[in-house]
Amino acid sequence: MMDNVSEIRMFFLSGLNETNNHRFTLVLLTLLCYCVILMVNVSVIVTIIMDKNLHEPMYILVCAFCMNGLYGTTGFYPKLLWDLLSPVHVISYSGCLVQAQVGGSYGASELSILAVMAYDRYVAICRPLEYHSVMSKQRLIMLICYSWMTPFCVMGINVFLTSRLKLCSPNIAKLLCLNWMIVKLACFPAQTRVNGIVVYMNIIIYLIHALFIILSYMNLIKACTNSIENRAKFMQTCVPQLSSLLIFLVTMLFEIMMMHFDSKDLPQAYKNFVAIETIVISPLINPIIYGFKLTKIRKKLMVVLTLKYK
Repeated sequence: MMDNVSEIRMFFLSGLNETNNHRFTLVLLTLLCYCVILMVNVSVIVTIIMDKNLHEPMYILVCAFCMNGLYGTTGFYPKLLWDLLSPVHVISYSGCLVQAQVGGSYGASELSILAVMAYDRYVAICRPLEYHSVMSKQRLIMLICYSWMTPFCVMGINVFLTSRLKLCSPNIAKLLCLNWMIVKLACFPAQTRVNGIVVYMNIIIYLIHALFIILSYMNLIKACTNSIENRAKFMQTCVPQLSSLLIFLVTMLFEIMMMHFDSKDLPQAYKNFVAIETIVISPLINPIIYGFKLTKIRKKLMVVLTLKYK
């Protein structure tokens, strides 16, 4: 048996098996969604990069946030479009591991960047006189590198441990590969013991991130109660971040519920929705929120659009 499972080099994705009657419509909708995500994220990124007045920590973090959204969607949409156009939905073993790495590191990076954003707003509102010394260019670069590299390395360890498992099935009843889905295919529960320990360590690390965000915003809200100026800053710059945090928490809640309560009785359409919501809602809605709510970005985008269509 172990000799046979070591031969698995291809996974079969069964999440799209019920879409044959609506394939053309789904291709158009998926392509449209991907194009809109690319357009809104690239617009915000280019606007921030090209305008020197936006080269401030808050806007640079927004730029990093949008770049992370592009990173996550690139690991999913091209493959989904290919599957919608193909009669057989398969992915190579190495391709599945890459997709699991991209999906996991994307989600962890999003939470890390939100934590850095919360810290940035805390310093800006609660310690305004120290803001420029605390959020220096060097520290900002370090925080952004931390937000990207640490999740990538942490998820890399998870994927490496998963790659060592002996699998008993090549069938994944989803649209995409995630690390926990591959681990579920392991032949023996004892094989996944180390994976489980590392996953719980990851959960603790990112629960600390979440606790840090909560404490930061509690201090921000406390600081804003006695100051009209601070309340105005909070409403202008913190509401978009809180909106992004709420979107992230809701999508993660659905993902965790599926991870622990996955049932064969659930409709495939519901499973597909849960599988893709994280990679659709956040990259699509967040740049729109920041583009419209942050005044400097909105004004710059309006100037660009006005010049373009004159």
